[in-house]
Amino acid sequence: MSLRSESTHRSWPRVLLSSALILMWLVGAGLGGPLFGRVDEVSSNDATAYLPDSAPATEVQRSLGDFLGSDSIPAVVVFSSETKIDDAVKGELTTALDAATDAEGVKDGSSPVLLSEDGLAAQAFVPIDADADVGEVSAALSSDLKKSVPDGVAVHITGPAGFTADLLAGFSGIDGILLLVALLAVLVILVIVYRSLLLPVIVLCTSLFALCVALLVVWWAAKLDILLLSGQTQGILFILVIGAATDYSLLLVSRFREELHATSDRWAAVRGAWKGAFEPILASGGTVIAGLLCLLLSDLKSNSTLGPVAAIGIVFAMLAALTLLPALLGLFGRAAFWPRRPKLEPESATPGDPLQGRGPWQRLARGIRRHPRAIWIPTALVLAVAAVGGLQLDASGVPQSDLVLGSSEARDGQAVLGQHFPGGSGSPVYVLVDQSKLQDAADVLLADKGIDGVSVTASDSPSGSAPVTENGITALGRPGTPAPDPTVRDGRVLLQGTLTDAADSQAAELTVQRLRADLTGTDALVGGVTATAVDTNAASIHDRNLIIPVVLAVILIILMLLLRSVVAPLLLILTTVLSFGSAMGVAALAFGGLFHFPGADPAVPLYGFVFLVALGIDYNIFLMTRVREESRKHGTREGILRGLAVTGGVITSAGLVLAATFAALSVIPILFLVQIAFIVAFGVLLDTFVVRSLLVPALSHDLGRVIWWPSRLSRHDGEEEGRP
Repeated sequence: MSLRSESTHRSWPRVLLSSALILMWLVGAGLGGPLFGRVDEVSSNDATAYLPDSAPATEVQRSLGDFLGSDSIPAVVVFSSETKIDDAVKGELTTALDAATDAEGVKDGSSPVLLSEDGLAAQAFVPIDADADVGEVSAALSSDLKKSVPDGVAVHITGPAGFTADLLAGFSGIDGILLLVALLAVLVILVIVYRSLLLPVIVLCTSLFALCVALLVVWWAAKLDILLLSGQTQGILFILVIGAATDYSLLLVSRFREELHATSDRWAAVRGAWKGAFEPILASGGTVIAGLLCLLLSDLKSNSTLGPVAAIGIVFAMLAALTLLPALLGLFGRAAFWPRRPKLEPESATPGDPLQGRGPWQRLARGIRRHPRAIWIPTALVLAVAAVGGLQLDASGVPQSDLVLGSSEARDGQAVLGQHFPGGSGSPVYVLVDQSKLQDAADVLLADKGIDGVSVTASDSPSGSAPVTENGITALGRPGTPAPDPTVRDGRVLLQGTLTDAADSQAAELTVQRLRADLTGTDALVGGVTATAVDTNAASIHDRNLIIPVVLAVILIILMLLLRSVVAPLLLILTTVLSFGSAMGVAALAFGGLFHFPGADPAVPLYGFVFLVALGIDYNIFLMTRVREESRKHGTREGILRGLAVTGGVITSAGLVLAATFAALSVIPILFLVQIAFIVAFGVLLDTFVVRSLLVPALSHDLGRVIWWPSRLSRHDGEEEGRP
């Protein structure tokens, strides 16, 4: 048997194994791919669904169905006119409303048309079925009304249903435009990096298959109520999997190219690449997963559920890079790099000094060798100054009306509503209180300047509620009619307070906080849209203060185990935190001065920290694992420079890919996602081009082998004593 036929004979088992792996991933992708358009079936954007069970707004929300009789989301229909609305026009509005509310998805119980005191506006409350597509029902209601109202009358749909419709419309592009933009951005970068036609497709398929299988698992976990899924979590999952899988693939492909220079056996090259990339990919993915799972400590379920969802995505990103990609590379071999196939250069198996090349990373390494302190000290100072700007970031929360960027019918309608009615119309404060303390609670609400009026749920009242004054429940109808009895459930009644200010305003939140303090003696629970926002912000701030230190501690421990050192992990953590602070400082300036954002959600710094620290550490892991490998052979200082020169290209490419994928989040017109996109994209670029390229290598080179303390490498690693 010839050598060629013998080699071919030995390769058949590998071909079969690779084909089986590819087939398994194809089946998984085939099952997960069709779910891209069906995520809304298992996701929820109801803010109260993500509050802690112990939050007052959560308990009130659970009880609303017992009092209001249906699971519905109120839509506030606002009519406005430049001339006064007379009885004739009001009658036409009532007729139009009656016809429009007969549509599917609208529940019975719409209120009559109510005129404002100035006569220039009218409003009505329409219950939308919570199980229906709130966006479609609201859009249809708006369209039908605009066609049938008299000329000169403008129509807006606002209130909880209107803002929910805005959010759903904003998230609607996740399955389409977000995925398309992210994949195109990655493809362009890969084509530029590899100057190849086939290899970018292979890497992109690896990332896409990882996403499909991750979505399959997450979708069924949400379907079985194991995990909560929202549009926000879905968008982050898509970006994280594509970015991470591509980064891991870049590292393995880089090792594969190195091996192809040294051997003609493509399977041997795959085996060598896999061995060289396995540890950094596993360490990198494990660090990200550990950081994400720290979110399980969160009180806010939107945070605690993101942890396992994103961790599942990272698991499949690693699996795809370590199984599917090697199988594809083994089958294609050098052809994957066409038209720039790696040449067989056996002498590269014992390479010379990589610092003698003319590339940018070789020149940078030589510069660090000559002037390490002149590089790392100014770099650290500039980053520290930028980090001070992070103190200016307003992350105390934003109004619901500002969550969606661009035009918003609900926001416009709320503005009109506030001009002619109490700002909180349609989004009342709900107070759940014992029946015996009804009047005490009502008196507290009536005495508060932030409350315009108070009513109690009463099933025998024509409107479903009855006004409450200092003298008790007001009778309705003709004089002498007895006051209706309040609806009682488990000994409790439900009061509704109409807010003077818009329900999502800071003034309304202050009103809720005052009411909770003043109602302490009544054991009443305060809920509603505004209370939900207050409880969400409080839980988010608690999570931020708890989780950030935990993430730092967990990642520090992982780095110590990986690098067998104490000093190097501390150095990496400190530089990454400095990078995060700098990114937040620049973001604060950009959000306030450039984009004129109204502020930020309290979760923005938390998400930015988790992603930047976990992902930023990735590049330091890629660098330092190679540095440790080179240090064993050439000494620490020489190993640092060699590691930088060898990994510079691949890590920079990985940083560009991750920054581009996170930047793609900005195509979704949701304020939170746009802010996360900016912080993470800018922070990753800062890590890639400044921290990992300048600060870490120069500082490590200046310190020398002490960075490996207390391992044996810190005592003797072959480098000459003294500084160069």
